[in-house]
Amino acid sequence: MQIQKVILCILCLFQSSLLLAQPICSPVDSVDVFIGTSNSRWMLGPYATCPFGMVQLGPDNQGSSQEYNWMGGYEYAINSVDGFSHLHAWTMAGLRIMPTTADLVYKNRPTDSPYKGAEAGYHSRILKESEMGSPGYYSVYLYDHEVKAEMAVTERSTIQRYVFPEKKESRILIDLLFPGEYAWSISDARITRVSDTELEGYAMSHAAGFNDYKLCFVIQFSKAFDTFNGWNKDGLQRAISSIEGKGDVGAFVSWSTEKDEEIVVRTGISLVSTEQARLNLETEMALFGWSLEAVKEAGRTKWNELLSRIKVEGGTSEDRLKFYTNLYRVFAAKQSWNDVNGLYRDAAENIQELKYCENICGGDAFWNSFWNINGVLSLIAPDIMENWVGTQLEMFEHTGWTCKGPAGIEYSGIMEGSHEIALMVSAFQKNIIKDRETAEKIYTAIKFMMMNEGEKVHGGWAGNPQLREYMKFGYVPYEFGQTNKTLDYAFDDYCVAQMAKALGKKEDHKYFIKRSENYKNVFNKNLKFVVPKDSEGNWLESYDEFSNYSFVEGNGWQYSFYVPHDVDGVVELMGEELFNDRMDEGFKKSEEYKFAAHALDRTTGERAEFYINQGNEINMQAAFLFNYSGKPWLTQKWSRAILDTYYGATPYFGWEGDEDEGQMGAWFVMSSMGLFEMRGGTEQRPELELTSPLFDKITIKLDQKYYSGKEFVIVAHNNSKENKYIQGIKLNGKRLKSPRIYFDQIAAGGRLEFEMGPEPAERHGVVED
Repeated sequence: MQIQKVILCILCLFQSSLLLAQPICSPVDSVDVFIGTSNSRWMLGPYATCPFGMVQLGPDNQGSSQEYNWMGGYEYAINSVDGFSHLHAWTMAGLRIMPTTADLVYKNRPTDSPYKGAEAGYHSRILKESEMGSPGYYSVYLYDHEVKAEMAVTERSTIQRYVFPEKKESRILIDLLFPGEYAWSISDARITRVSDTELEGYAMSHAAGFNDYKLCFVIQFSKAFDTFNGWNKDGLQRAISSIEGKGDVGAFVSWSTEKDEEIVVRTGISLVSTEQARLNLETEMALFGWSLEAVKEAGRTKWNELLSRIKVEGGTSEDRLKFYTNLYRVFAAKQSWNDVNGLYRDAAENIQELKYCENICGGDAFWNSFWNINGVLSLIAPDIMENWVGTQLEMFEHTGWTCKGPAGIEYSGIMEGSHEIALMVSAFQKNIIKDRETAEKIYTAIKFMMMNEGEKVHGGWAGNPQLREYMKFGYVPYEFGQTNKTLDYAFDDYCVAQMAKALGKKEDHKYFIKRSENYKNVFNKNLKFVVPKDSEGNWLESYDEFSNYSFVEGNGWQYSFYVPHDVDGVVELMGEELFNDRMDEGFKKSEEYKFAAHALDRTTGERAEFYINQGNEINMQAAFLFNYSGKPWLTQKWSRAILDTYYGATPYFGWEGDEDEGQMGAWFVMSSMGLFEMRGGTEQRPELELTSPLFDKITIKLDQKYYSGKEFVIVAHNNSKENKYIQGIKLNGKRLKSPRIYFDQIAAGGRLEFEMGPEPAERHGVVED
């Protein structure tokens, strides 16, 4: 935990004790933006950002080239900073700024390179104890340049303050091409001097083989610079009015500075034009002027309001730290890509104006987000759920397809299935989308997605590959594609069927609900596992359930439990006893490895057995499957074990694997409240599984526009680390007979009470009347 957060909480506790009141620390103060930032992905760092902000401004310190730098970006263990870049979206990077005072260097090298002095590059060592971060803010002291750097942000703009030493030449570098996580290049770029206090420019970028975007920017300075200089393939050019080129292009401005002189920088960005970037900056900074403190406080207030929609009480201080940090991550990794006036660029690079939503969103895949992120958004940010639906309708109307991973509003083709369908259906079933006209548009889009073979479009890949074979054979033969596609497409079929039923489309419902049973076509009734099958109907010979042959990021053992829409059907096919034995064995063998799939050491030469993998999407429902197989107390046992062991609270241990843009965080949030959506809220009356809450009391503030505007309170009586088993459950004073609750019962407001104990209650985990 950061020292400043510890001090702040101690002060809160001390002050409260003097007032004889309950100790209070704001939820925003229980976020540690450094948790899990060692060995993390490009998207996860201590970056200053707003909820779903376009800007994610912060430090980079990894990577040696513009080629593939897996897990590049920020690494907590490296005591150096290369610069502060504005974009940390999946597959997207751009606009690095770096203050420098040492010998002039406009090229950079890795921090571990053998070069010294000017040849080492413009990066700087940092004083680690000076590094601070909180939601919307970052600060650090750059040791080699003797500069204190601070930054705060709005959604599309930033303010940065650099405190310089006394120097004849102090500089701020603008670097347009630098290492990201994925390979990227610049085909055209330009930086222009508008005045002696303002620059503007753009960089036409190409990343990850599908993502083309034009990052436009305006940069303003609080002090008139003395010189404007730049570089491109022809080398350094001094005293210029503009610099342009492709590949490595950049610029720097310079001043003579006094000791502790502050120079403030404001930036605005846009994917539309430099004029739009300036509009974003002027609009969002109008209330703040050049005050970094004002921007920082506004960001803090915005984050605190969002995080305060869920109040947790009880548990340990570490539990609360993990809860609010994981909740923060749900909103900190994805972006909104429209400008303040609603303009954006679609996947065909045409400028559009928003029609279906207030903000058009982007990010990594929706792959199985119905098990985590969608649930959190539905509960406390239904407006963002509505924006996601609008994003898909915007893309479908203008470029012909919805999108499973709209990074930068492009067609990434990542990952499996079309699970944006689940999000749209859930938003309708939960009454977030209320009008029939929008519902019909959603249905038109999702039916199209499940009736048409995927194809290359606008430089990316849209739709579902091998859908043609899926419809022909009733499964995807392994010589055409991965076996798991059958399972993903069957779930998508189920989602379409549910919306068809809700809209009274009886024939469509009948057709798609039948297709949703296609998972049975790859379930081998002799082996009791999902097994690859060829187009002649022959099962794969020498099948190994722990092999990942014909499975994406998983194996046959894990995928055999992956039928979220019909768990009862899987229990029947496998047999309840075998189902429970396999699952419980998997959890027991995975526990010492923190449920991160490492059951045996590969170095021993033995067959590697991978069971529970909480760190990847296809296995995140595992703990809740026991609610369907007659042993819900095992759901309570193992969900609590995952919360306690898979998730950490230090920079070196936040998650045992890829956090995946809020997916791991959202699972923690939902499960620690005792909630989980097996079918992602897509059924006719959306239902949530119940498990043992981590906290003694949880209060959810419900939105007044979408829901009742009341509170839903969850109370766990006699709760502790030992008392993790549910003895009984009451909803609004009435005892429940199964460990489930309907979403509309939460949305109406009310009180859910758990009675906890140290031993399992073996009548479905509750006490019946």
